[in-house]
Amino acid sequence: MITAFKDTLKVPDLKRKVLVVIALLTVYRFGCYIPVPGINGKALAAFFDRMSGTLFGIADLFAGGALSNATIFALGIMPYISVSIILELLASIFPFFEHMLRSGIEGRKKLTQWTRYGTVILCLFQGFAVSIWLENPAHFDGVVMVNNPGWLFKLTTVLTLTTGTIFLMWLGEQITEKGIGNGISLIITASILSRMPVAVHQTAQLMSAGEINPGIIVLMTGLIFVVVGAAIMLNEGERRIPVQYAKRVVGRRVYGGQTTYLPIKLNPGGVLPLIFAVSFLTFPSTVLRFANNPFLQKIANVLNPVSGAGMVLYAILIVGFCYFYASVIFNPEHVSDDLKKYGGFVAGIRPGKATGEYLEKILGRLTLPGSLMLTVIAIFPYIIMHIFKIPYLIASMFGGIGLLIVVSVILETLRQIEAHLIMRHYEGFLKKARTR
Repeated sequence: MITAFKDTLKVPDLKRKVLVVIALLTVYRFGCYIPVPGINGKALAAFFDRMSGTLFGIADLFAGGALSNATIFALGIMPYISVSIILELLASIFPFFEHMLRSGIEGRKKLTQWTRYGTVILCLFQGFAVSIWLENPAHFDGVVMVNNPGWLFKLTTVLTLTTGTIFLMWLGEQITEKGIGNGISLIITASILSRMPVAVHQTAQLMSAGEINPGIIVLMTGLIFVVVGAAIMLNEGERRIPVQYAKRVVGRRVYGGQTTYLPIKLNPGGVLPLIFAVSFLTFPSTVLRFANNPFLQKIANVLNPVSGAGMVLYAILIVGFCYFYASVIFNPEHVSDDLKKYGGFVAGIRPGKATGEYLEKILGRLTLPGSLMLTVIAIFPYIIMHIFKIPYLIASMFGGIGLLIVVSVILETLRQIEAHLIMRHYEGFLKKARTR
């Protein structure tokens, strides 16, 4: 692997792309320390420490600490991700969006433009909601977060947060176009990785205070390797179905006749089931937490994934969303129609409806173990919190959405770098993946 990194610097074009990614991500991290005017940053950071494990803690993890520090990138890139997911779901429901998605480059460009407009609208709404939320001391146990509330503060906050997210959106597109890897995914990965030094610092403080002994640290380090290995297996696991193509004679040329395979992922939905499951569970929990009614407070505690009942509900939601996204992302009927259209067939299975039913059966068999494995990785941080009595930020290194995103993005980026190296006759990173 060290040789592969050295070879990366030997290819001028690849070296330039890597340096562009590093430079643009550095610009992003600098922006995460520029505060929004008029907000008590220290008091807000203390509030987020108390709310770890809730929607606030998860949102701050994706924002790389920018939300708890009330910086210009507080909303992060999540509004863009949310609008993208909504449009992808609409494409699976409404024929208009599906036709746009399947109509090639022009349709993709139009869908991207709609995503940008939707991101601006969502940022304006979220920025205004954040400004109202910050102005009310009742949300923070009487602590004043804004010294000079009013419409000037609201307008400044909305414009600052919206502009910050738009800039991040542009930054991600520049990374994708001029660098290597997916820019939006790399920004999220950089945000998650930026919290790791903070987690290590908290661990060192707990160990120096005698709350964690060195033996537990060794055990936790071993668990990190185990969970990362499981995340890689979940991300890379797939069932390869052999597909044959019939020979076709067009003029003097013969087309087809080769044998290939159709890959079906063990976890087709990736981290999308986790994002929707945690949002579906923690959003009402976070809202109810601010209510003064004791009964609503109890409901909020039950819905929190940190609690036992909340953990069970979280697991059920993950499994349900895994089945939902598996049917949305991999449509057996569409795949069988495409195979039949291009003369492909699965050996021993009739083309058309029978192939669709066969693929649906395989998908169902893969989704169950994939969803259970994803559930275990997702709830593992909360189990670690209960066993070792550690903060959520430290426990988040042992699984959950953050770890799965980091693993998948790093693997995908390494594949793209490896493709450049192999094209120029250098050794790559993923040797085992190439020899399969």
